[in-house]
Amino acid sequence: MKNLRLKSARAAKDMSQDELAKLCGVSRQTISAIEKGDYNPTINLCIAICKALDKTLDELFWES
Repeated sequence: MKNLRLKSARAAKDMSQDELAKLCGVSRQTISAIEKGDYNPTINLCIAICKALDKTLDELFWES
């Protein structure tokens, strides 16, 4: 399932996939795959993404 909340939070910070990837220590392709729903990130990567975007795990990754 696509992660539109992640894409929206990244866009709200005016951050590119590449910029977020560098902050989290992964490739741009990894961020793209997470947003498309093609990759299930580790909890450590989820936490790094949340810290970079000033969001909680619930806000970005919890399915309602």
